[in-house]
Amino acid sequence: MADFLSKEHITANANFNRWLVPPAALAVHLSIGMAYGFSVFWKPLGNALMGEDGKPLATCAAGAANFSEKLAGTAKALFASDCNWTQFDLGWMYTLFFVLLGCSAALWGGWLERAGPRKAGLVSTLCWCGGLLISAYGVYAHHLWLMWLGSGVIGGIGLGLGYISPVSTLIKWFPDRRGMATGMAIMGFGGGAMIGSPLATKLMTYFASAGSVGVWQTFVVLAMIYTVFMLCGSLGYRVPPIGWKPANWTPPAAQKNTMIASRHVHLNKAHKTPQFWLLWIVLCMNVSAGIGIIGAAAPMLQETFGGALIGDASIGFADIKKDEAMTVAAAAVGAGFVGLISLFNIFGRIGWASSSDKLGRKRTYFIFFTLGAILYCSATYLAGLKSLALFVASFCVIASMYGGGFATIPAYLADMFGTQFVGAIHGRLLTAWSTAGILGPVVVNYMHDTRLEAGVPFDQIYAPIFMVLACMLVIGFIANLLVRPVADHYFMTDAELQTERQVAHEKSMQNGELKSTAGNNQQQHPLLVKLAWAAVLIPISYGVWSTVQKAWALFS
Repeated sequence: MADFLSKEHITANANFNRWLVPPAALAVHLSIGMAYGFSVFWKPLGNALMGEDGKPLATCAAGAANFSEKLAGTAKALFASDCNWTQFDLGWMYTLFFVLLGCSAALWGGWLERAGPRKAGLVSTLCWCGGLLISAYGVYAHHLWLMWLGSGVIGGIGLGLGYISPVSTLIKWFPDRRGMATGMAIMGFGGGAMIGSPLATKLMTYFASAGSVGVWQTFVVLAMIYTVFMLCGSLGYRVPPIGWKPANWTPPAAQKNTMIASRHVHLNKAHKTPQFWLLWIVLCMNVSAGIGIIGAAAPMLQETFGGALIGDASIGFADIKKDEAMTVAAAAVGAGFVGLISLFNIFGRIGWASSSDKLGRKRTYFIFFTLGAILYCSATYLAGLKSLALFVASFCVIASMYGGGFATIPAYLADMFGTQFVGAIHGRLLTAWSTAGILGPVVVNYMHDTRLEAGVPFDQIYAPIFMVLACMLVIGFIANLLVRPVADHYFMTDAELQTERQVAHEKSMQNGELKSTAGNNQQQHPLLVKLAWAAVLIPISYGVWSTVQKAWALFS
């Protein structure tokens, strides 16, 4: 078993078809991407306990009037089994997801580079799917702490390892298309909820009964499905031998593009360079400016446009709240908006990352920050003009660049630091995501609630919020402007590189063949590649269709 999981065992021969690796990465990322879709469980879990009168029991934080009382209610909810949970209680799982994702990727990124993507993928499978099963028991026994531990902590570790497991491998398989390769995989992480959310909703409906809301059964089924997908993906990983390159491809001359390194920076030195911290700021600002507003997309649209969403621009959101039928209709349009920007978020990952192969990473981020700041400033005026179509279009583009930022950063790191430790360096940089996951929502939600309490009309709440987010993008623009090629003294010598490759048990090529044989040298049948892609494209198509159906409410 140790040999089967070793990096030597998965070093591919000269005839391996590199197009088998992206669907393997997608299988893993589509599974762990369900972390984005966990909000579908909040409402059912909030009504999990019913009284004898058939009505939901009171929440553990019943009567809480301020933030400290809500925290006290959450502390009680962690260990109580006789009261219902609030969205505030459950929402902390999002924080755990992305904080643990960044921390685990940073802590174990170096181990992943040496152990290889197969072993890391299998550990990710164990953590993510095992965490779902622990959460299932937590729901069954009504113990919130088990949900936090299972999916939040253990599952969060699985997220981190699963997220970065294919990055280094894909970049090495596609040196000619670094952005496209990482964009394909990271697109899967964004698309996981697009597939998992409608599936989970159908499963909960199927399993729901008088004594259960169907959530724990749904967790068990999802764990089984994701185990199959993640196992297939992890076992499908292969790494190229040293010296491998695509047929008929010549590496670009270093003197022609100084922004693409031809040597490698050690993991222990990468964080000592100014480039690492500048790119940390670049990612943090790009994510902060997007994640906060995307998380509040549906209420933002409803509050800003009010009755315009249901055909009567003279009605404000305050009036809509008083009428149940209008509230339902406006909420349907808001959900359609969420579906639409999720599509742009997902396909922006592959689109922008692929275009960065031609434009260059630095220029691509300049577009993100310049266009994003302009669109946020424009949104303040579009909201005042009640121009729904242009407002929606602006945020669709913003969502595409939010996703594109995630997908482009691994290739940017490979350009700066080389490919030897790019997966581990990417893991450490993901702490910027963890920071942004707190910074963006806190800024948006705090400013929203403060202005609401001050009596500001609903349709005027978001204008200053947009300006603050535009300022974040300006900070990112400046950081990106300061990025320069890494200084020579940070790169490893040839002897140091050779030592690291020996420690990582990497194999080399000689005259196009491996020095030591790993498996047979037969070329994979083209049908295998088609089946591998079908296995991931069919679920993606299902997710796109489900999302388009929701988004249609925005146009109808």
